[in-house]
Amino acid sequence: MLENVKIIPKTIFNLIATFKKKLPLLYFLLSRILSMLIMLFFLGLATFGLMELTPGDIVDNYVKNQIMNMNDFRNKDNIYNEDEIKLMKARLGLDKPFYEQYFNWLKKVFIDHDLGRSLINKAPITFLIKDRLINSLILNLISLFFLTIFSFILGIYFSSKAGTNADIVISFVSMVFHAFPSMMLLILLQLFALNSALFPITAYPDFTYKDAPLKFVFSYTHHIMLPLIGAFLGGIGGTLRMVRATMLDQIGQPYITALRSRGISEKRIYFNHAFRNTLNPYITSSANLIASLFSGSLILEIIFSYPGIGRLMYEAVLQQDIYLVMTNLMFISSLILIGMIISDLLLAVVDPRIKYSNK
Repeated sequence: MLENVKIIPKTIFNLIATFKKKLPLLYFLLSRILSMLIMLFFLGLATFGLMELTPGDIVDNYVKNQIMNMNDFRNKDNIYNEDEIKLMKARLGLDKPFYEQYFNWLKKVFIDHDLGRSLINKAPITFLIKDRLINSLILNLISLFFLTIFSFILGIYFSSKAGTNADIVISFVSMVFHAFPSMMLLILLQLFALNSALFPITAYPDFTYKDAPLKFVFSYTHHIMLPLIGAFLGGIGGTLRMVRATMLDQIGQPYITALRSRGISEKRIYFNHAFRNTLNPYITSSANLIASLFSGSLILEIIFSYPGIGRLMYEAVLQQDIYLVMTNLMFISSLILIGMIISDLLLAVVDPRIKYSNK
């Protein structure tokens, strides 16, 4: 009997080793997804624990406000006692230890398929984040698209002009934009819109898509133009300098000298060889770039009154709405981890030297 028990782990390990050998890429993908879920689990647990360790009781203000509102019609002095507070906490499930609250939240999410309700305004969290999530994704994906295209175009072009006056000027300008505080840049752009009247000072129309679909598209494009310029200028400096530096490093490699000695044209050397190797560091850092765009959009959404997920996160933290904070935090963390997985897979596509197998 004991021998059979000992054989089971060996069999499992053998199956895993066989699966890894035959399907290395799928094994890598599944292992990364598993590690991502484990990291998200402990991140959520740590968040609940930190919220409970915050100075003061994060639920007392909410409970007292609720009780005072209930007492407005029955008690002129808005008097409440500790028993009422305990009763309200028990009804909301906030009297339990943080880990028990966390497991109850996980049960709602994965079993009941319910993200819960906001503690402040009682609205379903799914309803609160749905439209704002779409707005943030649109804003950040457009920013990432233009940032990537122009970074590579300008980086490759000016790497071929290294040492010229144009290269010196663009290097200085990109360094200025990279070092310039993003908040100050956005405020200056908003002041420009206020004084010039060329752009709206807010980033979202004052009517919905359902009211007038075609008018909304044109109005949204006009409203979002200035925030996109701000996001582009805030990110172009660092990515352009990275692409330019990587291209210059590749151009100095021995294999480039060998290609030139064989009479291969500069255009082919740049785009068929050096450019392909330039993709590696950019893809590796793309997950951090997505995270920085969403982090930067928090400031952008606040300054330009854009109804995005970052602004909702900011308001949830101010109001100490733990379930709304958890949902936003899990979304941003999942986005970063998924971006890392995608970047690892793209590296295998663009670089044939990378193989997810052990030989």
